Amino acid sequence: MRVLVVEDEAFLAAAIRDGLRLEAIAADVAGDGETALELLGVNGYDVVVLDRDVPGVSGDEIARRVLASGSGMPILMVTAADRLDDKESGFALGADDYLTKPFVLRELVLRLRALDRRRVRPRPPVWEVAGLRVDPFRREVFRDGRYVALTRKQFAVLEVLVAAHGGVVSAEELLERAWDANADPFTNAVRITISSLRKRLGEPGVIETVAGSGYRIDVAP
Repeated sequence: MRVLVVEDEAFLAAAIRDGLRLEAIAADVAGDGETALELLGVNGYDVVVLDRDVPGVSGDEIARRVLASGSGMPILMVTAADRLDDKESGFALGADDYLTKPFVLRELVLRLRALDRRRVRPRPPVWEVAGLRVDPFRREVFRDGRYVALTRKQFAVLEVLVAAHGGVVSAEELLERAWDANADPFTNAVRITISSLRKRLGEPGVIETVAGSGYRIDVAP
């Protein structure tokens, strides 16, 4: 999963970003409204974590534009205002969920996972395909009943692949969905991560390379 965190408090934004990365969630940070709109215009995000009170273009205006774009991108509003009227106006602007500061990072992660699961094509809480059992909430993977320990990046890549339902996922899309904006577009990180992921999952191999296109989970029985 890849999210955009729109938050002008630099320390809090960095803490959220680093905490999400520990949960295998790639996160980009925007400290003002203009930067947020620029990033939304060039990157594909699964969820936007949006502080309503940011400099420049307001969080409310960003929410309006996300809603008007028709992208279906879920919005998780974060604010220090905890009055019911504030929450009501936030939902009216298009927010899908609301979190009041201060909050526990684990709750943010759970809410992000839930929002991602309820996108345009609903996702099951646990993926089961090709002998794999992938639980995004617990960040656990089992292969034919055997627990498989994965690094955060390996898990993030596997999550994107299983969500494709056997479809081909290009290296570019994996880089976009499992890494953040600081990733070098010419890096071989995807190939290296796929290789190490295959070793962790063991034989017979379930990740297939589609020449010239990318990778897919072999869902054939």
